[in-house]
Amino acid sequence: MTEVSRRTLLAGTAGATGALLAGAGTLAGGLVAGSGMAHGQAPVAPPAGQVPSAYRYKVGDVVVTAVSDGMRTIPLADTFVRNQPRDAVNAALKAAFLPENEVPISFTVLLLDIGGKRVLVDTGNGGKPGPVGQVRSTLAGIGVDPATVDQVVISHFHPDHINGLLTPEGAPAYPNAQVRVPAREWAFWMDEGQMSRAPDGLKPNFQNVRRVFQPFGDKVERYAWDKELAPGLTAVGTPGHTPGHTSFTLASGSDALFIQSDLTNLPALFVRNPGWHAVFDMDPVMAQEVRRKTYERLAGERTQVAGYHFPFPGAAHLEKDGEGFRYIPIYWRPVL
Repeated sequence: MTEVSRRTLLAGTAGATGALLAGAGTLAGGLVAGSGMAHGQAPVAPPAGQVPSAYRYKVGDVVVTAVSDGMRTIPLADTFVRNQPRDAVNAALKAAFLPENEVPISFTVLLLDIGGKRVLVDTGNGGKPGPVGQVRSTLAGIGVDPATVDQVVISHFHPDHINGLLTPEGAPAYPNAQVRVPAREWAFWMDEGQMSRAPDGLKPNFQNVRRVFQPFGDKVERYAWDKELAPGLTAVGTPGHTPGHTSFTLASGSDALFIQSDLTNLPALFVRNPGWHAVFDMDPVMAQEVRRKTYERLAGERTQVAGYHFPFPGAAHLEKDGEGFRYIPIYWRPVL
């Protein structure tokens, strides 16, 4: 499963991954502090724009906090959907009341209060806060000290999921957390032979993986698929996006949440059309097969789904609708 052919790697992944790497540390803009009011002080004027958010909901006894890492809008490239013409992609964007010729990409990390522990699932883009890279600022805004995070679970090794493991200065961002990664993902990206055979555009991702994990030495734990990582949190192999891409099931009591990671990207394109091939998928055929099979099961079971790139707070139900699926966001509640 960790062997990816040169043909697959050359199918467009190199450019996409390179673009992610290029944007991870050089984003412009600044983080606007939230307003607040001390006793006896006048209210602080609210910021002109939106600020990073957090949204809490429960899965059984587990408190799930969706933590925004921000949002980035990228121009629609002709190859963003490999097996569809640009006109078809723009038509899907228009049907979803989204601007044509651009793609909005949200980033949402999950913090789980589970079994008396704090578990962070993925870490965001890292770097200095700007349009993205806001996880630690958002956590600070809700009173969560990074030192109190007990475990960080990584789904796969794309930069927008692992770069937040480090502070901008290069130190571990969650100093007391056990870092756990998929064994198959580690085997692929840490393989010197795979790196030497990769096209030039993909080599920076291999180098970035080494950069991010170097400060942790031998303290990174590799987990197998189907392993329970915390009470009720189980790793599920969903390869295709990357060789070791992993999703998770969270079960508590009679409730369940499927944490899909990057099983797909923008719902308006790829939930509605699960056969479309996103440029970020390293093996698009496998990704399509896994996505369709998984969505068929989740829709049939009426299981709630959390998507890393779904619109914030990133949780929804999926309903079978013809050859695709209908995306139904969870109902917002003002209190937990």
